[in-house]
Amino acid sequence: MAALPRAAWHRVRTDAFGAEPRGERLARIHRSPQFADGAFRNPVPTRRLVYERSPLEITRAQLAADRVRRVPSAAVPLHRLLPVDLAEPPASGLRLTWLGHATVLAEIGGRRVLFDPVWGERCSPFAWTGPKRLHPVPLPLSELDGVDVVVVSHDHYDHLDMGTVRALIGTGATFAVPLGVGAHLEYWGVPAERIVELDWWESAEVAGLTLTATPARHYCSRGPRTSPLFLWASWVVAGGGRTVFHSGDTGYFAGFAEIGRRLGPFDATMVQVGAYSDFWPEVHMTPEEGVRAHLDLGGEVLLPIHWCTFNLAPHPWDEPAERVVAAARTQGARLVVPRPGKPFEPVDPPALRRWWRAVAAPPGDGTPLVVPDGSADTVAGPGTGAGTGTQAPGAAGATSTAGTSGARPKVTAEDDGVPV
Repeated sequence: MAALPRAAWHRVRTDAFGAEPRGERLARIHRSPQFADGAFRNPVPTRRLVYERSPLEITRAQLAADRVRRVPSAAVPLHRLLPVDLAEPPASGLRLTWLGHATVLAEIGGRRVLFDPVWGERCSPFAWTGPKRLHPVPLPLSELDGVDVVVVSHDHYDHLDMGTVRALIGTGATFAVPLGVGAHLEYWGVPAERIVELDWWESAEVAGLTLTATPARHYCSRGPRTSPLFLWASWVVAGGGRTVFHSGDTGYFAGFAEIGRRLGPFDATMVQVGAYSDFWPEVHMTPEEGVRAHLDLGGEVLLPIHWCTFNLAPHPWDEPAERVVAAARTQGARLVVPRPGKPFEPVDPPALRRWWRAVAAPPGDGTPLVVPDGSADTVAGPGTGAGTGTQAPGAAGATSTAGTSGARPKVTAEDDGVPV
């Protein structure tokens, strides 16, 4: 798709491409401290790609990777989220439900905030091509009600989906987006009075919550070229005495510590750990960098996002999960990796079970997988066994080192004792 000549994109342009900012929206963009020389800029010098390669060359390199391991070997074990799971408000005032990729439902301060909602089958402007979903969304959009705020980090298709946005208009939710992105929403039918557009470090009070757009290291585009008039952001949402951080897409940079100083500490951080590559190391984080960012932010509990749902990079499907577990142990971070659709309260995080191993393809050398009964891992913060490799009873032999090609155990498709 990205290899199409620029002229061809104009011939096949659909509504999903969105619209360009105009009028006062454009004037506000031009006044932004982040806007210089005709485009938004990153907080530190950043290259979209670090190699001078054509999109076709990059596509070929990705196809040369182990395609078997880049997707799950069977159906991803989901928790089928039901309205009854969310019927009672969280006892702690904060509950998170990861729905896959970067989509998270946060119940905070008595309100429901939906981050980067994507229910589409493909993250693409076309129905016939582009990365296809590897698992269903655990909750049909028709069953999701009571959404107060929709937060969008940037305009890439795996974070901003036209069909999902149009479906969410009927919820009455307010949409919070970075500068410029409101042009897409308004073009798709979101009433202008329900769009809140923020520059970095700007805040808005919405539904009793404080929403703040914070810096990130990335870029925007819904076509073959980087879009100069659309800003990207990470987000902080605070309410009811709780505060959370959502990274969107970002490369690692020192700004996480500043966000933590100014707006933290955070009860939970939702941080991108997947879709990394040596081709684009400055705009996406590795799992190890994601854990480092979480600690820089002053997060209590880390929910790793941006993996599992779409095949967007050459790494194995399960590698982000394996590496983030190892990094959390090494760096002393509290980690929660729930099955998609399984709600949890960060104040009382569940023990970690490596449910993904039940459907991860084995290494290409054909090494068999072993299935120990009742295997479970616990990753906790300082003072609770962090970095010690502590395991739950009966979990002997359940650990592994990310990136090894030898035998590794495979666990049953459960993450909390509840059968899939």
